[in-house]
Amino acid sequence: QVQLVESGGGLVQAGGSLRLSCADSGLIFNFFGLAWFRQAPGKEREFVSAISWTGGSTDYADSVKGRFTISRDNTKKTVYLQMNSLKPEDTAVYYCAADSFGLGSALSSDYDYWGQGTQVTVSS
Repeated sequence: QVQLVESGGGLVQAGGSLRLSCADSGLIFNFFGLAWFRQAPGKEREFVSAISWTGGSTDYADSVKGRFTISRDNTKKTVYLQMNSLKPEDTAVYYCAADSFGLGSALSSDYDYWGQGTQVTVSS
């Protein structure tokens, strides 16, 4: 069983940084692909970034390339999203998700487990 808990959200000014963390209390985290999605008010959930189970493959939405970095520490069963140069349009609830195929897909339908979300608010 995988149980994902996000943390690290908050309020930050435009241009600032935040690091989100997502920890898993289950037993097989190391073999899962992991991703971050986000959902802004009135909008559909969208892909942000993903990482394969080995950490050797990563993917980013065009809107965050060069600003966000995804990483994972399998010894700590944690995935991170370092967010730099934040913009007001990055404001959303950010969700961590786990994919049992391990590849780190950009499709939300490929993910089996989801966290409860953490709010990120970027003020202008």
